Amino acid sequence: MRHALILAAGRGQRMRPLTDTVPKPLLAVHGKPLIVWHLERLAAADIRYVVINTSHLAEQFPAMLGDGRRWGLRIRYSFEGPTPLETGGGILRALPLLGGSEPFIAVSGDLYSDYDFTQLPRMPVGLAHLVLVPNPDWHAQGDFNLQADGRITPELGQRLTFGNIGVYRPELFSNWHGAAETTPAPTSAAFKLAPLLRQACAQGLLGGESFHGFWRNLGSPEQLKALQAELATHQES
Repeated sequence: MRHALILAAGRGQRMRPLTDTVPKPLLAVHGKPLIVWHLERLAAADIRYVVINTSHLAEQFPAMLGDGRRWGLRIRYSFEGPTPLETGGGILRALPLLGGSEPFIAVSGDLYSDYDFTQLPRMPVGLAHLVLVPNPDWHAQGDFNLQADGRITPELGQRLTFGNIGVYRPELFSNWHGAAETTPAPTSAAFKLAPLLRQACAQGLLGGESFHGFWRNLGSPEQLKALQAELATHQES
């Protein structure tokens, strides 16, 4: 597994006004753009090909990141047009750039975490392997039930929140028509990822792990400010 996708096409409405002029993944966090933390950690995990899907202020990504050679990576960009295709549609559009039939890593560009990508399985048992985190205050109900053996099932278990880090097999997206509200061409289909994950869960084809390390979602200027303060304190200590 040598391919990864960084999801960076969102508008970042709740992060306005910061995202009126800068895409959220390019906002500075502890001295460097948020997305660069992902690129460094992916390179350290021996990932060599990274796709970044873009929409809002898309031209800023290649201008800042280039072709990835400074990190030992090859970066390619999947432009979705002026309107993002949601997470599922964005991944579907990017699939031709993600190594054919091999599994690939996908990570949201608007989170910060010290998760070690080398811990991800190169070959997930089912259609996907998700990294789950303790439920934050703003999502107390969680997303999935994780069993002790690593299966994610509809039955009751340890209910955790999907941390937007995972490994996916391309086959997960073979039923994308069922998740899309319309049936456009695959390159312009807009749909969420969650229905495909729930379907895989119901079929017993979803696995995962719990992660209790540092993980922060960045949805608002307040959350960004809080993260900056946390990281500054950590450095001082």
